[in-house]
Amino acid sequence: MTEHIQGIQAPSASSGNAADTHQAHTDKRGISEDIVALIVGLVFFALALPTIAGVDLLGWTVTTSVWIDPTKALAPVAKSYASLGGDGALLATIGALLVFAAAAAALLKLDAQRFILKFLVVFALSYLSWVLGSHAHIATITPADLAKFGVSWSLHLTNESGFILALIAGLVIANVFPRFAAWLSDAIRPELYIKIAIVILGGFIAVTAAEKLSLASTVLLRGIAAIVEAYLIYWAVVYFIARKWFGFNREWAVPLASGVSICGVAAAIATGGAIRAKPIVPILVSSLVVVFAVVEVLVLPFVAQHWLSNEPLVAAAWLGLAVKTDGAAVASGNIAESLILAKNAAQGINYQAGWILGTTAAVKVFIDIFIGVWSFILAYIWTNHIDKREGDRAKAGEIWQRFPKFIIGFIVTFAIALVLVLAAPELTPKVKAAAGEANVFRVLFFLLAFFSIGVQSNFNRLWKEAGIGKLVAVYVVSLFGFVIWVGLLISWIFFAGVKPPLVG
Repeated sequence: MTEHIQGIQAPSASSGNAADTHQAHTDKRGISEDIVALIVGLVFFALALPTIAGVDLLGWTVTTSVWIDPTKALAPVAKSYASLGGDGALLATIGALLVFAAAAAALLKLDAQRFILKFLVVFALSYLSWVLGSHAHIATITPADLAKFGVSWSLHLTNESGFILALIAGLVIANVFPRFAAWLSDAIRPELYIKIAIVILGGFIAVTAAEKLSLASTVLLRGIAAIVEAYLIYWAVVYFIARKWFGFNREWAVPLASGVSICGVAAAIATGGAIRAKPIVPILVSSLVVVFAVVEVLVLPFVAQHWLSNEPLVAAAWLGLAVKTDGAAVASGNIAESLILAKNAAQGINYQAGWILGTTAAVKVFIDIFIGVWSFILAYIWTNHIDKREGDRAKAGEIWQRFPKFIIGFIVTFAIALVLVLAAPELTPKVKAAAGEANVFRVLFFLLAFFSIGVQSNFNRLWKEAGIGKLVAVYVVSLFGFVIWVGLLISWIFFAGVKPPLVG
């Protein structure tokens, strides 16, 4: 949505940032994107659950296989719907997404005709990227796969390289065809799409975790410990750098420290509001977050593949700690998972899918929860000790106000799937099948988020918005000189030696 603060337009999910402003996220008369994501994600997950009882309501959803013959690229996710064929499944999926687009437009009080038309274009370009990324020369992994498709070489990226192609396609549109990017802007809502995907992801992660519950518990506990450790260090050091090295006052240092250390735009705007900073402060910090988050998505997953492929969960936690927006962090985890699994598979080590992405997502979810608490702490300090005003007190309710509501959806889908599997282990294959069908929509919304992140990343415009030299210097020094490497060290301390389970 677009957030207006005293007449100044803040970067937002539809107007130039890839991050989430977890507070007051509404269009003029609509409900928040958080709530829309919660509703939509839960609906898609709920539609998958009857599969457990033999009633398949989502089996018609389109999936894409690795292909050399384009006529064999698409198929319904369930064999029971094979008669639809790939084209029929694609049309059925488009129909379902049109229902989503119409519902989202109604809830957010958007111009439905404009939003639906542009959403269709966004989906078409995103899905085309996914199909191209599934070509055998890009996606095949093992020598057996090469022989199966009759190709002599491959980039070994798996079909999830489609995410990378979607991001690149968006970047090209943003920086080469800015007018087209501006036209698409109504449907460029990466945080809405990524939040829906994360709600659905909860069920998928739960089924994966249930099979190795002790390992999953270890990952969660270590993730929480890593976050607490990282941000107690991060925030204080970045604040010190901004204040002492670059001479920023508190009003600038606090949102900057929060944006660099916690969760980008969400933290910058939440903590900026908590200390009553001028509107321009979180706006400029948000612009910086967007620029550097895209750079991190394009670089860090490949760094992780090269240096950390033998420590997959270290890489996963590192990306969750280092990349400063929900969309970019989860995107990085998804890319890193496909790259690392492919590299290990080529060496005969086949880790189960979902653990790397799940660890990154879990770390990011805990960080999001932390934002509301940290904003309240800062609001309490400012209103009671630094910027006292008569009758003004920080209220505990602000924690709930700033709490990202879509996380409730993640917790609900995770809990339902986990309880089903633990209470009735014999249902595990059916619960896994249901989560798999819902997960197809998770992939589709991920695709939309990747493409959207690219489209809103006009580097020239964003750099002008964030053109204050000292502010850029603080961000560069803090992020690349400190945050990334401390995050790596902490990830190594807590996750070194913890490996995903092997297939079979």
